[in-house]
Amino acid sequence: MSVTTAIAIYFLIWWVTLFAVLPFGVRPQGEGDRTPGSDPGAPGIPRIFMKLVWTTIVSGVIFALCYWVYVNRLITLEDLIRWLRLPD
Repeated sequence: MSVTTAIAIYFLIWWVTLFAVLPFGVRPQGEGDRTPGSDPGAPGIPRIFMKLVWTTIVSGVIFALCYWVYVNRLITLEDLIRWLRLPD
């Protein structure tokens, strides 16, 4: 796997993981301390930096696992074709 391909795959895994991590720990703004003009369901404290850190950690683990499977050839293209019952 080339470095460019690895970076592209990591980038895709990172974005998917980000969208999975974003809803964790979201608490809507309270009735009394709501920012004027904002949606009541918007998070009071979004904690974006911590979500970016967790996204990077989790996506790194997922990428490492995928890379390990690829390097050790635990799942091949022929396996996927057979499992998905695609024509040859």
